Amino acid sequence: MRHSIPDLAPEGFTLVELLIVVVILAILAAVVIPVASNVSDGAAQSAFLTDLSIFGTAFELFYQKTGDFPEDSGSGVIPTGFDQYIRVTDWNKGTPLGGVWDAEKDSFGIKSAVGVHFVGVTPKPTAFMLEIDATLDDGDLSTGSFRQLASDRFYYIIRAN
Repeated sequence: MRHSIPDLAPEGFTLVELLIVVVILAILAAVVIPVASNVSDGAAQSAFLTDLSIFGTAFELFYQKTGDFPEDSGSGVIPTGFDQYIRVTDWNKGTPLGGVWDAEKDSFGIKSAVGVHFVGVTPKPTAFMLEIDATLDDGDLSTGSFRQLASDRFYYIIRAN
């Protein structure tokens, strides 16, 4: 009686099959990652606009209660007395875009403003900030109520001079 020799060929994938799977995954990643990035940029812009609106309204309320706008504080530092009008943790955590919240008073040719100072971090590209301006204002960072005051500063103007 003869015994048959079992087939000893491995039952795994060939190198070519594995390379095809890797290439397909790379193509899918190249398509999905930019889409996911745009979603997160849009979410950051929306969160920034929401916080900016809250702080702008609080600036106006501060003015109504005190007869003056919040002081020009250091970048990331909450103006004196402003803690009574907002949640301090919202100010201290920084902006959803990176950078820190900042209050300006009687500087940059404006009476009062609140915005983001990208101190110590790379500012968002101008095109990104123009999208925010187009949503909030006139789409021009040199005019209107949302302006670029310096290369790394973008502010909602509460009151112009």
